[in-house]
Amino acid sequence: MHFDQRTQQALRDVGLETDDLRAASEAVVEAVAEDAAALEEFFADHDTVYSDMDMAHSSSDYPEHEVDYADLTTHADEMRGWLRFETWGVSVEDGRILDEDYVELSLGPTINDRVRFAADRDILR
Repeated sequence: MHFDQRTQQALRDVGLETDDLRAASEAVVEAVAEDAAALEEFFADHDTVYSDMDMAHSSSDYPEHEVDYADLTTHADEMRGWLRFETWGVSVEDGRILDEDYVELSLGPTINDRVRFAADRDILR
């Protein structure tokens, strides 16, 4: 079970039994795995994406990125991995699906921010 001891106790205090906690934990693990797979599919389906990332050498408010791949792994409620573009890459520390053509990732060192990616620049405006 991935809930820490304090969370488990708080959930028990509001009436959840151990079986309920286990079921909730398994549901979270499953949801994270499904989101990771959907995020990988999003980047696999689009050769080019646009982001709201603040890039020092970009003249666009929503820079264009040529996608190479996204490789995400999960462990319990954690999602981590790597997002590779044509000329650079960045670690991924979490992510979520906002829409079928619109996602958000928490990117690691060098970016250290949540960044929205879209299949079309107009979605970000």
